[in-house]
Order: sequence, then structure tokens, then C-alpha cells
Amino acid sequence: MADGNGKTVRVFLDTKGRKGKMVTLISGIQHNPAVIEVLAKELKQYCGAGGTVRGRDVEIQGDQRKKIAEKLLAMNFVVKQ
Repeated sequence: MADGNGKTVRVFLDTKGRKGKMVTLISGIQHNPAVIEVLAKELKQYCGAGGTVRGRDVEIQGDQRKKIAEKLLAMNFVVKQ
């Protein structure tokens, strides 16, 4: 399980370049790529949705902002929306 150590991440909805489909984007994650992959897997399972990692950003399909914010707060991240 990834630990945020009080680091700030942004959670927002994005539709640009996706033919109108929504994804919830988590950006500003300050961890190494392996930890980001683990975090993405946990968030996808928690939301019951697909997603991917692009660089240091995690994309989760659909509007999952509320669920993701709750989960990240439980993991000791500071969430900005």
C-alpha cells in the first residue's frame, strides 16, 4: 500500500482528447514509478474501473473524484480538487 506522507496531489475530471469520455486524473504524485503503478492498481480496484498510468499521472475511467479523494485521504495524501 502506497503511503502519501502528507504530500499534495490534485484530483480532477478531464475530457480533452478522449472523444468526450471522462477520466478522473490524479496528478502531482511524488513517488517512483513502481509505487505509482501500485497506487494506480489499488485505486482501479477500489473504484471498480479501468485506468492507466501516464508519466507521473494516474487516469481512472469515469467520474470517480469523490471515491478517489476518500481513498487518497485514507492513504495520508493531501487532496486538492
